[in-house]
Order: sequence, then C-alpha cells, then structure tokens
Amino acid sequence: MSAAPRRALLICNAKARNGGLDLEAVRAILRAGGIEPEEPPPDADCRDTIRNRAGSVDLVILGGGDGTMNFAAPALVESGLPLAILPLGTANDLARSLDLPLDPLAAARFIPTAAARPVDLGWVNGHYYFNVASVGFSAELAGELTAKSKKTWGVLGYAVAAVRVLRRVRPFTVTIEHDGTVEKVTTIQVSVGNGRHYGGGMTVAETAAVDDGKLDFYSLEIDHWWRLIALLPALRRGTHGRAADVRAFHAQEIRISTRRPRPVNTDGELTTHTPAHFKVVPKILQVFAPEPVRRAPGFDLAALGDRLFPTSEAPKP
Repeated sequence: MSAAPRRALLICNAKARNGGLDLEAVRAILRAGGIEPEEPPPDADCRDTIRNRAGSVDLVILGGGDGTMNFAAPALVESGLPLAILPLGTANDLARSLDLPLDPLAAARFIPTAAARPVDLGWVNGHYYFNVASVGFSAELAGELTAKSKKTWGVLGYAVAAVRVLRRVRPFTVTIEHDGTVEKVTTIQVSVGNGRHYGGGMTVAETAAVDDGKLDFYSLEIDHWWRLIALLPALRRGTHGRAADVRAFHAQEIRISTRRPRPVNTDGELTTHTPAHFKVVPKILQVFAPEPVRRAPGFDLAALGDRLFPTSEAPKP
C-alpha cells in the first residue's frame, strides 16, 4: 500500500523576474515525487495563507526571489512549516547560499527526495532576514533598483544602479557596539550577514554559512569611490575582510547607530531604520537543502589568489 502524498502549499510570486513560469511542469514533477500541491488564489496574502493553512499542509513551496522569502519569513517561523524554494527571482542569493539548483524545474525535482535541515535567521529591529542587512551604499542601491529594472536587466540591473548610486555616495559616521566594545567609524557601508550570498552573488565572508549561528559584519571604510571598484573581486569571493580599509568580525549580537536615521536594507528590501539592533536566531527554520559545505579560509583557489595578490598595500592591524 503506497503512502499518502504529502500536501504542499505552493505559492509563487507572479511579480518575480521569472514569475511567469508555467507551473504545470512543476506540478507534474511534484506529484510524481509524492507531493500534492495546493495553490491559493493569485491575490491571496502570502503570510496570511501560510498562517491559515499551517495545520493542513506538510510543507510550503515558495516560488520567487529573496524578497519573497524575506516577506514570508515571519509566517514560516510562526507556522513551523518547512520551506522548499523555487528560485524565480533576479539574484536568488538564498538559493545560492543553500547550494540549491537555480533552474526552477531542477529545484522542483530536488524537493521530493530532499531532507529539511535547520537554518538561522538574522533579526533586526523586529524584522527577520535570510541573507544580509546593510546600511549605506547597499541600502541606497536597494532604493534605486526597481522591479522593472530587475525584470528587464536581471543581475546586470544591480551594476547599472550601482554606477548611478556611486556618483552620490558619501561617507557617514556610525557607532558600532558588539561583545562589550564600542567603536565609532567613518564608512560608506556596514553589512551584517546571516547567510553567505547577497546583492546578486556577492559573498559576505569566505567562511559564512546560513546555519553557523553567527553574524558576519563588515564596514567599508574607504577614502574614494574608486576603491569600491577595486574591492569588487574580493567582495564577490568574500575575502574583503583582509583589506586594511575593511573592518570585519563575527558576533551574535550587534547594535549600530547613526547621527540621523538611515534606512536598513534586509534581503533587498528597505524594512527599518537606524538605530538598529541585530541578532542571530539559530536554527529557527527548516529548509529543504543539500547538506552544507563547510568552507575553511585559504583552501580554495580564490582565497589563494587573494593571498598572492592582496586587495590593499598593508595588512589590517
């Protein structure tokens, strides 16, 4: 006697870059794997739907990008339902951090045989996030990016918007409190990462993982905008913390304040303002994903290249 199919709440964001995907193939893949998808009306609120169906389904399958996952996070936590991801967004940084297939149909084929594993969430001023929260350049970039530009240009849209933002970015002063220390610095951006990737493939730190129970902080304390361009290769690899003009550390709780309120970007959405209180919430959510790959610094070609060709003239003290 065959087992009863698992019931999945399938919610796809039609406004995501690939939100127009024909879901018939996805439904067929899921049913063949013993999962019966149930779909809410197109105009139903994602969070309300998850909360209301928590007792009648076995898992939630979310189709969308990082903004979709960010929006659904509170309801997922409250429901206790495990999450499966169909990457339909522009950057799909959470899917990258979890080593998931980026092709939606390949991701659908992965779900029926996958096991759910616990992941952490970042938290800032009452808002959960998966990837990275930032103040400064990235927050201004998030405000510059439009849904239309992301849908039209994809990840290239980040670069186009970044060039526009670079022309007007100015350093600002931020006070950082963590682990009993207080520091006041001048920076163009501070970022507090929970996951590994953000911003269309940037890496918050070379050993960062979405389930390591810590936050990865960095501050870009650069003198000229061109220095940010020079740092781009290291920012993509996550080795920027070795540069003399980048402050980086790990913590479980961080507070930052600025002279005037500044917007905080969480997973590409502007959700709160400084002063900002950051925490990591360990293993609060179950996500269907491969077993994690643990990355040690210095054991990959990118890291070796950074050692041979450092991103600054002098090591950080």
